[in-house]
Amino acid sequence: MARIKRWDAPIADPGERLRAHVNMLFVDHGIFRAIYLNRHKVTDKFWRAAQPSPSDIKRMADSGIKTVINLRGGREHGSWPLQRDACRQHGIVLTEFIVRSREAPARETIRAAKELFETVEYPVLVHCKSGADRAGLMSALYLILHEGLSVDEASQQLSLRYGHFRFAKTGILDAFFDLYREEGQAGGLDFLTWVETVYEPDKLKARFRAGFWSGLLVDRVMKRE
Repeated sequence: MARIKRWDAPIADPGERLRAHVNMLFVDHGIFRAIYLNRHKVTDKFWRAAQPSPSDIKRMADSGIKTVINLRGGREHGSWPLQRDACRQHGIVLTEFIVRSREAPARETIRAAKELFETVEYPVLVHCKSGADRAGLMSALYLILHEGLSVDEASQQLSLRYGHFRFAKTGILDAFFDLYREEGQAGGLDFLTWVETVYEPDKLKARFRAGFWSGLLVDRVMKRE
């Protein structure tokens, strides 16, 4: 709570801004994102990435991005106030939409995502910490719920190409789409109808098992959220 209180407050002076940058780089692992932001084009109006720095946000504004959607749901690092200030400075709308990478997606999350896609100003960039898991889920949901692509096409947004590991705890996101194929697609149901009438998050959680070594790599070595 103390960290949240500290970084949710406005940046008051150059010293505090410097401390936020140091925290972003060395505590929130931004030094790795400075090398590779994991930024990818999903469609002409939808992009995905890892946590952007202020300079990344300036480049996004210059390229025409109108909305940034932060999927992290945490304000525990200097990345948050730096992002907030940079979006304000460059005329980008910053929206928070909390998504979990190690939990069965909730029905409410799917409904809210559909509404979000219908109301945001495009072009949009969605991001989490590393741009691999939550950004992949939201990109897949965007393609299914807003662009009308099949689950088979959309779920390719969750792949090793983006740094996503299917056999770690984050693989529950893959299992979510696999369960649709098993219960919904096989029964002739469209994705949203299945979510509303058949899908049981607790069932998915109970049947999913993560691989030990994959989980160790993602959680302990790579320190993913």
